[in-house]
Amino acid sequence: MTQPSTTDRPGPGDRVAPDRAGSHPFRLPWAFMVLVALLVAGRFLLAPHLTGPGLRTWATVFVAVCVQALPFLVFGVALSAAITSFVPASFWTRTLPRRTWAAVPVAGMAGAILPGCECASVPVASGLMARGVAAPAALAFLLASPAINPVVLVATAVAFPDDPEMVVARFAASLAVAVLAGWIWARFGRAAWLPAPRRPAEAGQGRVAAFLDTMRHDLLHAGGFLVVGALAAATLNVLIPRDWLTAVAGVPVVSVLVLALLAVLLSICSEADAFVAASLTAFSPTAKLAFLVVGPMVDLKLIALQAGTFGRAFTWRFAPLTLALAIGVSFVAGWMFL
Repeated sequence: MTQPSTTDRPGPGDRVAPDRAGSHPFRLPWAFMVLVALLVAGRFLLAPHLTGPGLRTWATVFVAVCVQALPFLVFGVALSAAITSFVPASFWTRTLPRRTWAAVPVAGMAGAILPGCECASVPVASGLMARGVAAPAALAFLLASPAINPVVLVATAVAFPDDPEMVVARFAASLAVAVLAGWIWARFGRAAWLPAPRRPAEAGQGRVAAFLDTMRHDLLHAGGFLVVGALAAATLNVLIPRDWLTAVAGVPVVSVLVLALLAVLLSICSEADAFVAASLTAFSPTAKLAFLVVGPMVDLKLIALQAGTFGRAFTWRFAPLTLALAIGVSFVAGWMFL
């Protein structure tokens, strides 16, 4: 392996591969697996002993969010590590258009072929940026992938069997939000808000070893923020009164805003959110569409993952931008298609 040049040396904020002589590479993954096993076991062993209905609901939602999102998180981390370790950087420069304004919609459409939820899209987008993909294009992929992939669209069609327009509206609105967010970030974003992830390989380290090191680090890092997001989602799921939702369902504009906010708080995986939206029969189709568009792009666990992966300076700017675009585009798409 050729030695890295001085320009590839890690800076103060770059990730440095662990020292193999003094580290225990298999201890941390096993610790994470034990944590997952305890979550699953706790659902069946502790839930029967929880006396309060609110506490039981909280435990159910917390474990459900973690277990539901974990396979997709592992898939996304593995794909991200593979992109970083095995795919040469020149591949992305050849595949995507050189101009950022053209690369953004292409990257957004590429999200349609990856069957994963928002938990998978964050590490994959990080891996793309680490391989030289422009940040606006990677962000468009991050938003589009969990919202317009085939699994999500099929689930939406099953949840709304008598409303095929909902599938079209969800696809069009979600893709529009992803592309607009990418273009806006290309115009107004600053490099200081989103430093490009760098994962320099250790000298003499093979690609397989780099893949395993990267996957282990990202899985533990993103998994911790997933748990934080699940804790917040479970708590708010219990605190929001159902009667309050029913009362605001009849106010058109307010109902859209309420379901958009509810999507952020509940943090339901994009493969399952259509069935929840279909069950909200008191709300208008446009309000349900806002729930489906906002959820995969801005929710508590996704905000936590973005903050842990890209930093708070990025998250506090990008999440409000995405939320505003998702709500505005939902109004337009609801008027056009529903």
